[in-house]
Order: sequence, then C-alpha cells, then structure tokens
Amino acid sequence: MRHPHRERRHDRADIGWKGEKRMTDWTSLSFVVVDVEGNGGQPPDLVELAAVPVIGGVIGKPLSWLVKPDAPITHFATRIHGLTNEAVADCPSFEAVTRNVLAALNADALVAHNAHVDLGVLTRKLPDWTPPEVFDTLKLARRLVPGLDSYRLESLTKAFSLSEELPNDLTPHRATYDALVTARLLTQLATKAPNLKELRGQPPREADEDALF
Repeated sequence: MRHPHRERRHDRADIGWKGEKRMTDWTSLSFVVVDVEGNGGQPPDLVELAAVPVIGGVIGKPLSWLVKPDAPITHFATRIHGLTNEAVADCPSFEAVTRNVLAALNADALVAHNAHVDLGVLTRKLPDWTPPEVFDTLKLARRLVPGLDSYRLESLTKAFSLSEELPNDLTPHRATYDALVTARLLTQLATKAPNLKELRGQPPREADEDALF
C-alpha cells in the first residue's frame, strides 16, 4: 500500500530548509535514512517503514510503506504513533513489498536514530539482506555535539529546528516524519566533522535512551 506521502518530494529546495550546506567528503557516499514504527511486541514487528535517500549531500524524496504486522499492534504502540489494527487491516504483508524495500535500501550507508533498533527489525524481516555501513545519528550527536541535555530525536529536532517547513500532515512518531528529520540531522552533524574519517569515529559507549514502540 502506498503511503500518501510517497509521491511528495520533501527536499531542502521545496520546503525552505535552511540547514548548513558546507560539504565535505561525506557526500561521496550515498545514504538511505530509515525509520521503523513497530507493533509494540517484543521483539517488535514492522508496521510502517520510511526510507529517505541522501545523495551528494542532498535529501531526496521519501518512500514509505504501511504493512499489516504478523502480530496485532498493542494499545501502547497506538498511543505513540497513532496506527491502529483497523488502519492496517487491508494493508499488504511485508513480504508483498519486500522487493521495493530492498531497492530503497540500496545505498552505501544506512542511517537511523538509535539504529540498532531499526536495523534489528529490518534484519529480521529481510534475513537474506546484508546491511551496508551504518551511521547512528544518536551516537553521532553525542560525539559531535556534546553537552546537550537530551539526545532523543524529539529533543534534537527542536534544538536544530529540523521540522521547519515540513507539511502539517507529517507528525512525530510516524515513519516519514522521523526519517526526514533524521536525514536533516545527518546533514547537520556531517558539517561538524572535518572529513568522512572523523564522521566515522567511534563514539563513547553509552546506554541507548530511545526505544521503538
């Protein structure tokens, strides 16, 4: 099932994004920024996925999929992202969209906020997929912008005005919104590293503070 935002372009030129545009060699890589919204199970199953390409340092058009999970969405998860079992009752299974998802994930590097959660869901749903290099914006932010009170995506979105000029029908905790602000966060953080080697530097070991619902 195509999400209504799939065909809409949300790149900087179209939405007035005023983020820094200084380019370094990080732009030599192609990135795909992903966000997964889950069903609240343990381990979580995928309900919604968004993928946003970043090519040459430019944020591209997001793709997103709503799917019917193998297990029902919990009430707690619905309170977070607003997706209900009724809303996805007629959606395809993940298997039905696998080919399109794999095409969207074809990049030099994958990016997510608290990436091990999204990566865990994707590798369970795509057992034959080999993930590319992974950049975790949660860990990057802790390393490149030390001293903030919180590194949750919501807090970083406010700190860097990452939701500026996004359409009103995009909301936090939905996959397209979260993937777009994470893509913007990546471009902001990349300007704070002098080169790709520094961007790839190992962050300090800290407990992850976000969770996938």
